[in-house]
Amino acid sequence: MSALEARNLVKEYRGDNYVVRVLDDLSFDADAGELVVLLGPSGSGKTTLLSCLGGMISPTSGSIRVGDVELTGLAGAERDEFRRRRVGFAFQGFNLIPSLSARENVAVPLLINRSVSRSEAYARADALLDRVGMGDRLRSKPGQLSGGQQQRVAVARGLVTDPFLLIADEPTASLDHVQAEAVIRILRELRDDGRVIVVSTHDGRLVPAADRVVHMLPGGASFQPEPVTVRYAPGETIFGQGQHADLVYVITEGSVEIYRDVGDGSEEQLAILGAGEYFGELGALMGFPRSASARARADVLVEAMGANEFRQGVERGRY
Repeated sequence: MSALEARNLVKEYRGDNYVVRVLDDLSFDADAGELVVLLGPSGSGKTTLLSCLGGMISPTSGSIRVGDVELTGLAGAERDEFRRRRVGFAFQGFNLIPSLSARENVAVPLLINRSVSRSEAYARADALLDRVGMGDRLRSKPGQLSGGQQQRVAVARGLVTDPFLLIADEPTASLDHVQAEAVIRILRELRDDGRVIVVSTHDGRLVPAADRVVHMLPGGASFQPEPVTVRYAPGETIFGQGQHADLVYVITEGSVEIYRDVGDGSEEQLAILGAGEYFGELGALMGFPRSASARARADVLVEAMGANEFRQGVERGRY
């Protein structure tokens, strides 16, 4: 049995007249003592997945088990208690309190919960700050620290309750390579305590340090397939709303309906496209999930290509 199991996670957000699927049937495992990297660009669902793993939001469907706790089966006070005692957080923006010293910032979760005495809270904060290389800056306030130093304080704060699961959202995003290397080294060392560390990033520097990499957009921006001609039967789905967008489609024969699933379960027709027109370009060019679905209205022949091939075709006046 794995220490962390996520199974068939789906997370949807409903707007006024549309549905956005941020997570689409995502599954992965992690063992105790492992560093897991969620790799993907902005908008790929990394922060949403972290929020689900940390018990801050619930998935639309699917299950999450952390240790011996079925997280998706908890609600209300039980979920709050799980989050306080079993999960530590290190945020991208550090979220340190400007008026407090480093040791006070780290001790805050214990002082708020009143789970230990004040003296024990500060002793634990001092020990953790020393472990992340900040033992000489205990009394420094955030404004007196560099970005890398603030991130190390944030990691120490995330560990102060001795959580089983540590979640870090883009911990190296705003750091130079020297600061990022220091934070990555600390995260690797913290695995040895037997906890699970899950980190979201679009920063490839974290990948060599990972025990597992969860690709939030399989293949990523490097996927550039050769153009291929595909035929679809009437009513056949070409792509679905919320899916990863690799390809742009140019219609050679027939017609295609573009539609969006709306909040009440119905469909909203957005466009009918015919021969010579293209669709799916925004997702493929910008790395966004599909904002709508496409299906063949009749027998359809399309040319499917990667974003680079489509871009070159536009520049040459082909589309």
